[in-house]
Amino acid sequence: MPFSYSRTIRFADTDAAGVVYFANLLSICHEAYEASLAATGIELQTFFNNPRVAIPIVHASIDFFRPLFCGDEVAIALTPRSLTGDRFEITYLIRATSMPTERPLAKARTEHVSIDPQPRTRQPLTPEMIHWIESWSD
Repeated sequence: MPFSYSRTIRFADTDAAGVVYFANLLSICHEAYEASLAATGIELQTFFNNPRVAIPIVHASIDFFRPLFCGDEVAIALTPRSLTGDRFEITYLIRATSMPTERPLAKARTEHVSIDPQPRTRQPLTPEMIHWIESWSD
């Protein structure tokens, strides 16, 4: 079952035209990712400052189907999926809270790779990340 994260779009998320700037929606998706990690018991400060494991984003994309405006209430459904032993992707479906069954407002995808930060070489996903993927996969 996907992880769900609720958020109100703020003025700071928007651009000069008054709609959400694409990079800001990716940042909001990352908020959902962080919340899902915490929900499975992963301590965020340790996770993001681990000297033995880093999990950078190596690809990101986002499609907008309708503009998002300041004050919009959104729900983000986050679904991770393992790609290989050292790689996974996360799909984010962003919907209006008031219309959860309607077409998504946007869809984003990030791809992550597990590395050893010192030599910057790939390494297998940790058991805690495998558990996290399994917790929120379909």
